[in-house]
Amino acid sequence: MSGAPPGAGQTVLVTGGSSGLGAAVVAAVARAGGRPVVLDRHAPADGVPWVECDLADTRAAEAATRRLAERSGGLDAVVTAAGVDVPGRLADLPGETWERVVTVDLLATAAVVRAALPFLQSSRGSIVTVASTLGVKAVSDATAYCAAKFGVVGFTRALAAELAGTVNVTLLIPGGMRTAFFDDRDPQYRPGPDANLNDPADTAAAVMFALSQPPGCAVREMIVCAEQETSYP
Repeated sequence: MSGAPPGAGQTVLVTGGSSGLGAAVVAAVARAGGRPVVLDRHAPADGVPWVECDLADTRAAEAATRRLAERSGGLDAVVTAAGVDVPGRLADLPGETWERVVTVDLLATAAVVRAALPFLQSSRGSIVTVASTLGVKAVSDATAYCAAKFGVVGFTRALAAELAGTVNVTLLIPGGMRTAFFDDRDPQYRPGPDANLNDPADTAAAVMFALSQPPGCAVREMIVCAEQETSYP
């Protein structure tokens, strides 16, 4: 990236770009004059190029990433905002449910980045991976989500070392946000009406700051959460 917000002609691939943080990043990139493109199971905002993809199929995620990059004439950045969670005790969650959380949140992150790397190395681009405050603090009834997000932290730190000098890598650790992420949960796992949650647009602004850094200057890690976030520190 050029040291300014993603400008005209710069393409940013966002996973999970139809809702939540992903949609907020898509909107921020578009406002800055960039070209967001999306991988998701659902259509993003009108006019945003996208490929339908269930990220639980990691080979399909790789193919969809390459397809979007080729259609767009390359990539300048990737933001892996897609994420799912199904809270519950390990003994109570079906194995396929537990494994889907880990696959979408961790393995698909690696799959998309792997497929995007040739394009990002060509453009001297950027990667922002999205972990969670539950990637640095473990809680009960979240073994799948914590396993995945702790994995994203380790993956991204290793990736930053591996790609130093070729692709800029940033780890984003967000706290809870006011999105539909919690809607399908059992009531006991939903934030209460007085929960301290961030506006996803504010977290997206932090993503844009990371993407604005010039080659050679890296924002390695960012923790962005409400001031009274209970899951951090």
